Amino acid sequence: MLLLSRLAENLFWMGRYMERAENTARLLSVNYYATLESAGSAREHWRPLLELTGGEEALRARYGRVDTRSVGSWLAFDRENPSSIASSLAYARSNARGLRDRIPSEMWEAVNRAYLNLCFETGDVLDRDGLFEFCVAARDASQFFFGIAFATLPRDEGWSFMRAGQMLERADNTLRVLQGRLTPGVLGGALDPAAAMQLEQRWVQVLKGASAYEAYRKRVHAGIDPRLIAGFLLLDEYFPRSVRYSAQNLHDALEQIDRCHPGEHPGVMRLSRWLVARLEFAQVDDILLGGQPGLPDLLVDVNGVGAAITAAYFEQE
Repeated sequence: MLLLSRLAENLFWMGRYMERAENTARLLSVNYYATLESAGSAREHWRPLLELTGGEEALRARYGRVDTRSVGSWLAFDRENPSSIASSLAYARSNARGLRDRIPSEMWEAVNRAYLNLCFETGDVLDRDGLFEFCVAARDASQFFFGIAFATLPRDEGWSFMRAGQMLERADNTLRVLQGRLTPGVLGGALDPAAAMQLEQRWVQVLKGASAYEAYRKRVHAGIDPRLIAGFLLLDEYFPRSVRYSAQNLHDALEQIDRCHPGEHPGVMRLSRWLVARLEFAQVDDILLGGQPGLPDLLVDVNGVGAAITAAYFEQE
């Protein structure tokens, strides 16, 4: 049965917003406690994460400062930030509410419970040092939601749209995290011991923010090396949060959708195949050192697939 474009769009964005809530929760919890334990400018420490979620201009307009408390509030439960955990969960619930008769009741209950438990928190969370528990609850809520979907949602067109949204969001997030951390000088040049230790700590944070630390140490035996970490998160074909793995699963979901609309939207399939092919044959040094494709090129490709999905399936009824 073919889905109406409105229902397909709700499923797609429900997947994106639940994945976004989890990604933000992972990054926030790791960076928040690393900031408390490290010296240096809070602004410099938070800059990559703020760029990932839209930059610091709106944060400064809202709070008048950039520090650990304001960033924690902005990213966790400030509903004026459309990328905060609370906003993402609220948007996911709004999309799920339009699908009450299309998704299992357990899926609706999971997202509704996450909304009620987490979307009405305030700065009191920081006062009682509860941000870690808040982020863990948001991460677990997303994983629980997708676990229920995996166990109960029929593998039809609806599943594929939700999966496509989830994988598109995951690939975009990983690319933006790497782009924020791969500043000039990271991949070369001698560093004094203090700077080298700080650089290592920040790349451990990148791994932990993707729940990739143990997987990376198991696969790579050369220590904490920014180039090797970037290669793992970009090109590993087996790690579920790598860009290559996400792109392949995005393409698989779009192939299933295409079987319901055979030949109607060749542009979508061409773009998704191109993204998979670029990642399959890319070399990490080309990506990181200005070759083709670079990180900006891959981001353009990922967003191009998202735009093509919207134009093909959601902007018509």
